[in-house]
Amino acid sequence: QVQLEESGGGLVQGGGSLRLSCAASGGTFSGYDMGWFRQAPGKEREFVAFISWSGTMTAYVDSVKGRFTISRDNAKNTVYLQMNSLKPEHTAVYYCARRSRPSVSDYRFPDGYDYWGQGTQVTVSS
Repeated sequence: QVQLEESGGGLVQGGGSLRLSCAASGGTFSGYDMGWFRQAPGKEREFVAFISWSGTMTAYVDSVKGRFTISRDNAKNTVYLQMNSLKPEHTAVYYCARRSRPSVSDYRFPDGYDYWGQGTQVTVSS
C-alpha cells in the first residue's frame, strides 16, 4: 500500500518561504508522475504543480509561476514544493498525490491521481 506523507507546512509571514516535502513509502515512486494540490476553506481542491516521473517536465498553475518550484529526488522517494514570496491567498492545506498510470484525466485534475497524502497546513499572515 502506497503511503504519502507531507511535511514542512506552518505559519509564515507574507513574503516568506516554506519548503514542503512529500515522502513516499510502500510502493514504486520513481516511475510515477507526482502533483501538488491545495484546498482552502470553503473552496474546491485545486492544482498547484506537477512533475513528471523523470523530473524533466514540470507545470504550475498560473498564480504560482515564478514563486513555487516543484522538484523530486527519486533516490529518496521524495517530492518537494519550494514556495517563495508567499501571500495570504496561498493559505490552504497542501496535498501531494501520485498520478495514476495510466491516468484517466489531465494532470491538473484530482481524479487523475490515485494516492494522496493527509495534507499539511500552510498559513500565511499579512
